[in-house]
Amino acid sequence: MKKENAVLDKTELINEDLMESFDFDELEKKLQWHLEEELSDMQFLVEEGENIGNPNNLGEIIKDVVWEQFLNQVAVTAGEDFIKENRGLHLDLREEVHIQTTENFAEGRLARHNTEIDYQQRYDDWQSNFQKDPNITHRTSNYRYNEDQQVHEKYDTRSNSWKKVLNKGARADFDRGRPTGKKTANTNMDHIVSAGEIIRDPDANAYMTREEQIAFANSDQNLNLMDSAANQSKGDSKMSEFLESERDGKKAAERFNIDEDELREKDTEAREEYEKRKKEAEQKSIEAGKKSRKEEAFRVGGQMLRAVLMQLLAELVREIIAKLVQWFKSSKKVLDTLLDSVKEAMHSFIGKMKQHLINAGNTLFTTVATAIFGPIIGTLKKVWIMLKQGWSSLRNAITYIKNPTNKGKPIGILLMEVGKIIVAGMAGIGAMLLGEVIEKRLITIPVFAIEIPLLGSLANILGIFFGAVSSGIVGAIAINLIEKQIAKSMTQENIDAQITKGNEILRTQHQLQGVSEVKLYHIKSTVAQNIHERNSVAANMMAESVENIRKNCAIVESIDEVFDDINALFTEL
Repeated sequence: MKKENAVLDKTELINEDLMESFDFDELEKKLQWHLEEELSDMQFLVEEGENIGNPNNLGEIIKDVVWEQFLNQVAVTAGEDFIKENRGLHLDLREEVHIQTTENFAEGRLARHNTEIDYQQRYDDWQSNFQKDPNITHRTSNYRYNEDQQVHEKYDTRSNSWKKVLNKGARADFDRGRPTGKKTANTNMDHIVSAGEIIRDPDANAYMTREEQIAFANSDQNLNLMDSAANQSKGDSKMSEFLESERDGKKAAERFNIDEDELREKDTEAREEYEKRKKEAEQKSIEAGKKSRKEEAFRVGGQMLRAVLMQLLAELVREIIAKLVQWFKSSKKVLDTLLDSVKEAMHSFIGKMKQHLINAGNTLFTTVATAIFGPIIGTLKKVWIMLKQGWSSLRNAITYIKNPTNKGKPIGILLMEVGKIIVAGMAGIGAMLLGEVIEKRLITIPVFAIEIPLLGSLANILGIFFGAVSSGIVGAIAINLIEKQIAKSMTQENIDAQITKGNEILRTQHQLQGVSEVKLYHIKSTVAQNIHERNSVAANMMAESVENIRKNCAIVESIDEVFDDINALFTEL
């Protein structure tokens, strides 16, 4: 029998033993995984190669720049618009800037945020009653010029205090409505609480209007028919100071023959009425301050709501535009597919709601910060916009430098990447300035001056949008030109990388093929060895069977001879 499947020589048997202990399946599996990974890298390089210098990138850049400019300016503009609505005042909800106190009023620290009462005008009117010109000279030594308060003062011996000197005519409107006395009786109608005292009183001037002061001064509670000589002697002094004053050892009651108790009683009643009216006026002032405070909070709240709505609206429009672009590119431009695209945009918008809320929080913060600190926040925000626009390119440049595969590459590519930062910053500045120019031009046209609730004027909205669009397009084109220069170098690098990766794939495929061949050879050898062993066993079994047959045949022949002898014996018998 031929041994066609017999296994080789001794060396080959040794190799066969080694192959038996080697896991070809595991090696093949690893090589297959490595091949798939390299094919994936190859696909990435191909896609990257297609994107280098791809005109579609320009659209992406324009979209990103425009929307980034628009959203970032919304919050800043909302804050600046609040300041305009707030009479040029920054956001301040503290009590002292809405509710006027006497101490602050006397020192010129005014509640300027109070929209109900013009404390600046009230303070200016109050100060106009006093002699403040430092060039005015007084001949007597009982006058002085107070440098701190910038006002002339006269020393009053009755009260032992310095009193502000009133301008000529400061009392005129008080005296104009005052009833007169009787010349025949030689009497004058006296202000119990004098006009001078009211004019100098910071409480009265902080809380009461001039009309309210005059109304009290000429009220029945504050008027007293008095001897003209006593009235002139009293002057602007308080009734108690006048009554206690002495001249030649005599007090006023004795000098002018007047009823001191009656005058003191009238003075008490007049002052009670005076304090009552001041308290009422103060309470009105406090209520006005509270109302003003709420109104300012509502104003800034409206601007915050406007900014958030604009931001969310812009995000929604962005999603819809993206889906509409896909719809226009599709082959089926029918109403059903259009509605499906809009629905997809809505779902995408809702799906990104977490990010939208984060952006809304940033918008709120920027709006409030601008409202509090004013244009400086807008300036800082604009600088931040420039830095933010360039950050992506800077990050890519840093990543590019750190990548081990890019070591030794020309510095020119890095410089061009950095150049993109400068261009992006210039685009940001251009958008801001251009937006303001467009708004100022449009606001002169009546139709664009129309105010849209929560959104501001049409001119403002269009100014923001077109300023961002125009500058964004210019900046995006400039960035794209730089990227095209970079693409010239990157394209060749990408092609080289694809070739290198292709060679690696071929080597892996060759290794995988070799392993497969060795594995197949191993399988064939194993099968041949198994056949050989089975043939050997079969041959041995056949030889044993033949030998047994031969032995059996010899036994049969011997039995036949015995039977023949028996038959012969029977025959003889």
